[in-house]
Amino acid sequence: MKVIRIAAALLIGPDGRTLLVRKRGTQAFMQPGGKIDAGETAVNALARELHEELGLCVAPEQAQFLGEFSAPAANEPGFEVNCQLYRLDVAHDVKPAAEIEEVVWVDAGDVNHLHLAPLTRDSILPLYRSLQTA
Repeated sequence: MKVIRIAAALLIGPDGRTLLVRKRGTQAFMQPGGKIDAGETAVNALARELHEELGLCVAPEQAQFLGEFSAPAANEPGFEVNCQLYRLDVAHDVKPAAEIEEVVWVDAGDVNHLHLAPLTRDSILPLYRSLQTA
C-alpha cells in the first residue's frame, strides 16, 4: 500500500463549527490541509496549505497537535493517507483558493448529507464530536 503523508487541520470557528473543504473535480469533503513536502515539518506544511487553499495566515505555534491517523485516500485509489492532525481555532473568514472548489462549516451532527472522505468520516469527525462534548 502506498502512503501519502499529509497534514490536516481541525479548524474550529468562533461558533464551534468545523470547516470541511472539497477539491475541484472531487466529491469528498475533508479537512483542509495537504501533502507534506520533503524536508518540511507537518505543521509548516499545514500553515503553507492553509494559506494557499484558504488565504489563512496561521503561525505554526498556534496549532495544537491532536494525533496521527490513517485511512484509505479519498481521491487516489490504492493509496492510504497518513495524517498529522492539528487543531486550529480561527476567527477569520476563509476564501476558497487554489484547488478548493467548496467550503462548508458543519457542526458535530450535521454531516449526513455530505460525501465525506474516509479519514474525515471515521477518525476526525468522531474526534471533533468528542472534543465538543468534553
